[in-house]
Amino acid sequence: MNALKNSVQLIGNLGKDPEIVQMDNGNKLAKFSLATSESYKNAQGEKVEDTQWHNIVAWGKTAEIVENYLIKGKQVAIEGKLVHRSYETKEGEKRYITEIKCNELLLLGK
Repeated sequence: MNALKNSVQLIGNLGKDPEIVQMDNGNKLAKFSLATSESYKNAQGEKVEDTQWHNIVAWGKTAEIVENYLIKGKQVAIEGKLVHRSYETKEGEKRYITEIKCNELLLLGK
């Protein structure tokens, strides 16, 4: 059960092309947004679609796969863990962000 403590699995579509960052140590970082959607009928019987956006980060070999194969609209399945962090803007404001650190990636669709 330890593997389930902080585990996220999502299937969705990329909202835009990934951003690739080359680190000083030679390691790569890939950042992209993933949209997951579900639909349901409301009390009036109307179909409602709910889309959630997720910030995904991938490092190393996974980042290289993202760089070489993922583009806007591509459907993927990811497995990873939730990471919460904070940073300071240029204006000195503290911001908080939740990301999913991608450990595994599966290309879906065409």
